[in-house]
Amino acid sequence: MSDIEKVKKLREATGAGFKDCNQAIKESKGDLDKAIEILRVKGISKASKKMSRDAKEGVIAVSGDDKKISLMEVNCETDFVAKNEDFVSFVKELSDLNNNVNSNTESLKKSKMSNGQSVDENLIALIAKIGEKITIGKTKTIVNEGAVNSKYLHTVVKDNLAKLAVAVSLETKDKSDTVKNFGKQLSMHIAASNPLALDQNSIDKAIIDKEQELVTEELKNSGKPDEIVKKISLGKMSKFKEENALLTQAWVMEPKKKVQDILKELSISDLKIKEFVRFKIGE
Repeated sequence: MSDIEKVKKLREATGAGFKDCNQAIKESKGDLDKAIEILRVKGISKASKKMSRDAKEGVIAVSGDDKKISLMEVNCETDFVAKNEDFVSFVKELSDLNNNVNSNTESLKKSKMSNGQSVDENLIALIAKIGEKITIGKTKTIVNEGAVNSKYLHTVVKDNLAKLAVAVSLETKDKSDTVKNFGKQLSMHIAASNPLALDQNSIDKAIIDKEQELVTEELKNSGKPDEIVKKISLGKMSKFKEENALLTQAWVMEPKKKVQDILKELSISDLKIKEFVRFKIGE
């Protein structure tokens, strides 16, 4: 095999550029396996430089079924790369592996991919090939015994990859189409309304404190009596909690009703919203 043929084969195997492949063939004295190793070492060096850049684009990958659903954020620098065939292929396989390890990031990084190499090794190789910073962001697996799980993908890039994704787990023994349809509608509602928690008491205290601080600052120089300011402050905080807790949000499909009203109207005694997760690129 001539050096030109070896360079061509090396390019096909690694996706690296002609110049890098040609140099690697020369350094390895024509040994293809050694040339691949040389490129990998160089790739690691290139990848480490790229990791200091911002990666705010990418996709949310969804995998699993109605018994177990996993969401995973994979970031890159540009929307162009988010649609790249190599990136998409990598993320799809990664998403299935993430579901297998129940979103344990450490286990995921060590998992072997179809080419026999670890996720970490494949990630480094992909960064070197594509030329952008690529990172694994938030991950979450929903698995509740006996629950009915639903998902919704918004702004789909391809198949199970989107810019925004939601998964919902409904606790009930009822496995009817009514429950499944409600799960789908609730997922769409969560995508649109972005609740912070299931109920008002579950909203993170740090978020509540921050909002209270902003409201206090807003009213500080209003010139109103302290008693009135206190009432306005309580009203604003009450509204904030109501609008950010899932159960008390206005139902997107029928805004005059709240989510908890729709839940009651279904008349399924054991139906409860057990858990939900919403991931959006850039948030």
